[in-house]
Amino acid sequence: MVYASRMCPIWPLHLIILYIVAICPMWVLCQAAPNYLAKFLSETVEIHMGEYYYVNVTVTGSDLQVGDKLSLITEKEHIASGKWNSTYLLTDLDVNKGSFEGRLRVDGHFLGRTELVVEANRGTAQYIVNGTLPITVTRPQRIIDTIFTTSVAVFVSLIFINFGCAMHWPTVKGVLKRPIGPAIGMFGQFIFMPLISFGLGFLIFPNSPAMRLGMFFTGVSPGGGASNIWTFILGGNLNLSLAMTTISTLASFAFMPAWLFSLGQVVFANASIVVPYVRIATFVAGLIIPLMIGLAMQKLTPRVAAFMVRILKGFSTTLLLFIIIFAIVTNLYIFELFSWEIVVAGICIPWLGYAVGYVGARLLGQSHEDAIAISVEIGIQNTGIAIFLLRYALPQPEADLTTVVPVSVAIMTPVPNTIVYIIQKIMSCRGCKPSETKMPTKKSWKTTSNQFPRPLSPASSLPLMSNKQEENWASSS
Repeated sequence: MVYASRMCPIWPLHLIILYIVAICPMWVLCQAAPNYLAKFLSETVEIHMGEYYYVNVTVTGSDLQVGDKLSLITEKEHIASGKWNSTYLLTDLDVNKGSFEGRLRVDGHFLGRTELVVEANRGTAQYIVNGTLPITVTRPQRIIDTIFTTSVAVFVSLIFINFGCAMHWPTVKGVLKRPIGPAIGMFGQFIFMPLISFGLGFLIFPNSPAMRLGMFFTGVSPGGGASNIWTFILGGNLNLSLAMTTISTLASFAFMPAWLFSLGQVVFANASIVVPYVRIATFVAGLIIPLMIGLAMQKLTPRVAAFMVRILKGFSTTLLLFIIIFAIVTNLYIFELFSWEIVVAGICIPWLGYAVGYVGARLLGQSHEDAIAISVEIGIQNTGIAIFLLRYALPQPEADLTTVVPVSVAIMTPVPNTIVYIIQKIMSCRGCKPSETKMPTKKSWKTTSNQFPRPLSPASSLPLMSNKQEENWASSS
């Protein structure tokens, strides 16, 4: 290095000279580029999907030339796009007054946020004009959404009246006196599910705090009403399921705030979390009141109650199909947000809950019917409350975008149950269905109800009870 410096008489000035020579062409190009500035009349644009909005824009510059072409570019074309509603070529009038005034239309395509910029074209050269227009696309409130929510609420109320007709209160009191099953369900619902959703959120969505919040909110929600329907369809202990759902929903008043204000702040520290106490209270009332009506029907109108129990299974299956199909039809747009991460998240939360619930219950000595009820209660979350929480905690459109997580969970939840139900039906048709889950036929049910025209008993209200219990009740009658 010492020898090289002696050979160069202008060392180290030659480095400065080379630097100047290198940047001179760039400086000349910058001077030749037109200095445009776009000023939009609206600072931001918020539109619904499928709608449009007009915005006036003024483009000024010190080097406007006739024939310059202005184009509209959006960062994410699938969210929103823009097009001119007037001429986009600069004229003599624009050049003389030093500005271009135009009107553009912004079309909203899908949920999300993007930015619109103006691009200037002079010959083959392109120049980005300073100034951007932030665009937010949200989902409109539709009549079909209200119809869906109302119809589901009505049908769920009817199904819980049926559950009340099928519920045997002495058996429920026996469940509460031996709370091993409810204790397993509580541990799985409010300890295992929040922790697993918290950990999986960081694993599946390492760079998306909002999606992690969607997973966590789903994990801390109480059990859903569909757990009782699936418990009945799969041959589980319906009384235990109803007791656990009621206890779980009441306990959520304490557990949900505890989790949301502890790990919830770690997931998304800037979220303004509001616990929907009114929503939870409404859900509790929506469970208890129909159940009480059904119990009253057992005493006051036993024949009507018997008919309600007779149609329970078919009505439950129809309700589940209605909810799944209607929900998919009314929310087709959300499938555009599905990715492998969303699908994995939707699978992991309910399926792990099912597996841990059943295996844990069996290891702790619970019967097959009780294990089914515990498994279903832990695995099925009230995704409606999770969606409600997300819409309180996040602004639009992030609130709708993150609800894809509980929606994915809702879609993946019935898959294992449906498979188990099909297997049960195949085994039943082949004559190898386990005796412990054997259910009476429609004919035998009618015979029982005709022989004993009285308020529903354990045998008629709970078709899942063992044959020995049925015999004992029949002899006592």
